[in-house]
Amino acid sequence: QLRLVESGGGLVQPGGSLRLSCTASGFTLDDYAIIWFRQAPAKEREGVSCIINLEGKATYADSVRGRFTISRDNAKNTVYLQMNSLKPEDTAVYYCAAERLDYCSGPDYQFGYWGQGIQVTVSS
Repeated sequence: QLRLVESGGGLVQPGGSLRLSCTASGFTLDDYAIIWFRQAPAKEREGVSCIINLEGKATYADSVRGRFTISRDNAKNTVYLQMNSLKPEDTAVYYCAAERLDYCSGPDYQFGYWGQGIQVTVSS
């Protein structure tokens, strides 16, 4: 069974940090582009950060650039999203998705593998 599982979400105060993990089972992420999306209530889904696993090239949305860092551990078949200096507007359900692509642009429906989503809440 091919699965992506997110972990590491929760409640954090503004200015705090969280690290999300996206672990694959049933397939290896070596040749996949991995993207983190987020969706807040009443808002459209937003691509946050993406990594082309084969090259390690990363992209970021303007809203998170300089605060979030995406990375991977191939030995653990896991991609991470380190989120620092969190703001209330970062509150959302975060999803990781994967597809055998060598680019990160384009619509979200091209990603065939999705995690179940994990809540991140930034609040005092």
